[in-house]
Formats: sequence, C-alpha cells, structure tokens
Amino acid sequence: MDNTLQLGEGPAPAEVTGFSVPAGLTALRRSLTLSRLSALALVRSLGVTGAIPLVGPGLGLVPRAMARVRDLTDRQRTLAEEWSGIRFPGPPGPLPPVPAGASGAIARYRWITGDPQTRREFGWVLTEPVVGGLLAFLPIAVLLSGLWGVFLAFFGVPLSAEWDGLWYQFIPIEGTATAALAGLLGLLQLPLALWLAPRTVHRHARHTRSMLAPGEQELLAGRIAHLTATRSTAVDTRMAEIRRIERDLHDGAQARLVAMGMTLDAAEHLLETDPQAVRALLVEARQSSAKALEELRDLVRGIHPPVLADRGLTDAVRALAMVCPVPTDVSVDLPGRPEMPVESAAYFAVSELLTNVVKHSDAGRAGIELRYDRGVLRITVSDNGRGGADAGRGTGLRGVERRLATFDGVVSVSSPPDGPTTVIMELPCALSSPRTTSS
Repeated sequence: MDNTLQLGEGPAPAEVTGFSVPAGLTALRRSLTLSRLSALALVRSLGVTGAIPLVGPGLGLVPRAMARVRDLTDRQRTLAEEWSGIRFPGPPGPLPPVPAGASGAIARYRWITGDPQTRREFGWVLTEPVVGGLLAFLPIAVLLSGLWGVFLAFFGVPLSAEWDGLWYQFIPIEGTATAALAGLLGLLQLPLALWLAPRTVHRHARHTRSMLAPGEQELLAGRIAHLTATRSTAVDTRMAEIRRIERDLHDGAQARLVAMGMTLDAAEHLLETDPQAVRALLVEARQSSAKALEELRDLVRGIHPPVLADRGLTDAVRALAMVCPVPTDVSVDLPGRPEMPVESAAYFAVSELLTNVVKHSDAGRAGIELRYDRGVLRITVSDNGRGGADAGRGTGLRGVERRLATFDGVVSVSSPPDGPTTVIMELPCALSSPRTTSS
C-alpha cells in the first residue's frame, strides 16, 4: 500500500555509546553481512555500468540491472532501520517507465538520471563498494589484525626464520620480545574491534540514508502531490456521499412523506361521507410515517452513527461486532478519543472491512484490535477465512485506502491463499479527551 512521504527525519537515533561484548559480537556479525552486501553492490555496479554502453538498441538490460540494484537498496534500507533505528521517509516508488523508441547511451543515462530515486540508487551502487565497504569491513580488519598479532606471539619467531622475515604492522618479528609485543598489540585490538563494530554499523546506516533518502525539496514536492490527490479524492467522496443522501431522501423518506400527505388529503375529503375509509387511510398514513422515520434513522446512521457521536469509537466498533453475522472479538486499548473526522473515518473503514469478511471470506471468526501508540491509531481487522483479499480486484479495500488517505492513513493487507487475512490500518492522530467509553 501507498505510504505518505513525511518531511524531515523525525527524532535522530542516538549515537552508540558504551561497550558491551555481546553487542560487539552482534555488530561484528552485522559487519560481515554489510561487507557481503557491499561486495554484491560491486557486482551490481559492474552490471549497471557495463550494461549501459554495451546493450544494443533501446535501453535493453539497463532496467533489469537497475531493478536488481533496487532490490539491494531495499535490503540496505531494511537493515539500517532494523539495526540502527534510522528511518527512511517513505518507500521508493516503481522504476520509471522505459521511453518508447529510446536508443543510445545518452538515452540510457537520461533514463537513469531522470528519476530522482533511480539517480540516487545509481550513485549509491557506485560508491557503496568503496565507502560502505570500508566502513563495514573496518572492525573485521581490526579483529583479523588482532588475531594475527596473537598468532605471531606464539608462532612468529619460528615462522620469521622459515619465511625469511615476518612483520606485524611496523614491528619486525626478530625474537621473543618483538613477538610478545605483537601479541600484546593484537590483544589490545580485539576489544577495539568489539568497541568499533557497533559504531561502524551505525555510521554505515547513516551513510546509506544520506545516499538513498530523498531531500527536503523532493519530500515537499511529494507531500504537495499527495495532498492534492487526497484533497481531490476527499472532494469526490464528499460529492458522491451528498448525491447518495439526496437519492436516498428523494426515493425513500421524501416519497413516503409525499404519499402520506396525499393519504391525509384523501382522508380529509372523506371525513364527512365515509368514516370507515378515513380510518383505513389513517392507518396507512401511520404506517408510512413509521417507515419514513425508520429510513431517516438509517440515513442518519449512514452519515454519522449516534453511538459513535455519543459513546466514541470503542463502543461503536463493539456495536458493529455485535451485529456482525460472523462472531467477532474486539480488543481495545485507547486512552482517549480521536478527533471526530478521524473517528468517523476509522469507524466506516472497520464497517467496510467487516462487510468484506461477511461477504467474501467464509470465515468462522473475526477479530478487531484498536491500539494507540506514539501518535498513531492502529486498527487490525483479521479473520480465519479463505484469504486471497486483494485491493486491486475490488472496490472495498480501495475505498478504505481512499478514505484513510485523506488523513495520511495507510493500509496494509496480508491475505495469502487459504488465509488468514489481516488488514492493518494506521492513522496519525491525537487523542482529544480522556476515555469515557465503557470497558
């Protein structure tokens, strides 16, 4: 699903401080992984730079090579976020389309440099084998140097005679004293490697972000484009809602009220001549008024349910679960109420998802979980049905996406074949009042 680009980096992760042997060993393993990925980046860079001038007419293999580079940068982003807490503002979009009829090296370079994200990834894959590789391998090199010094402390003297001279950094191994000095220096480098590894992993993550994260101007442009699109969607949705309300009033309550007026008019004309007919007409008018009132209540519930206005999102969602034909468990941890527009959007999103569960999932049980953490309302709707839910094949999930996008909300769907299905919705919001709903 589409994520909204956010301006700025948010709170900067704290630099690594202190010393811990377990943390150092973990960081050394991570350095090995980053070194392997840097070596893979070297292969990818050779593939991209070699493909650009060598491919025949058109862009040829360049998009495929850049797609492999993008897979590698996605892996680097994930590791930077997981290991160092350094966040990247929004996922990269798809590769730009290949222009029809483009040929020649200039067109290929233009294709790469025309898209800002592709241009950044191209620059990253050229520099990562050098800058990123050195950062990743530095603690490993210090560790290997330390182990070599310890090795020379025990075997350096006989080996120096056999190999016609042996050095440890600036120390020639000429006897027991120099071998012992090499061993001492080697022992000192072992904790240095453990101290250095977490810091180089963190620095590598910051280097990755500096190369791959969009700049403030690009983020601002993306934000403007997102707001323009969501504003247009919100306006279209509101107009469609107004037309629906107008249609429901015209075809429902309004028509019944008109018919009731005609019935009462007929009763007035028959009042003196046929009292029995008047009685029947009054019964008919009373039934029409009851149906009109019921339709008006349904219409009000469709606009803004009274339980949502009176009791808040928690009880409104519980009410949805109670009337859902599929048994539904509800778990809530909300220390307050979101603002009314966010609350309404969340309620109708949950309602739409429960409707999908009833219509399409063949589920025996469903679950709703509401949580609020660090400024984000997180709603999870799950079921144990047959799975296969896809926003691209139906209007329900797309409608939920459009509804939440107005508030910078995001939707993610996990629905493998044979289930289960889990839909997670996240809405940035503030809680405006203490909790007053029932527990």
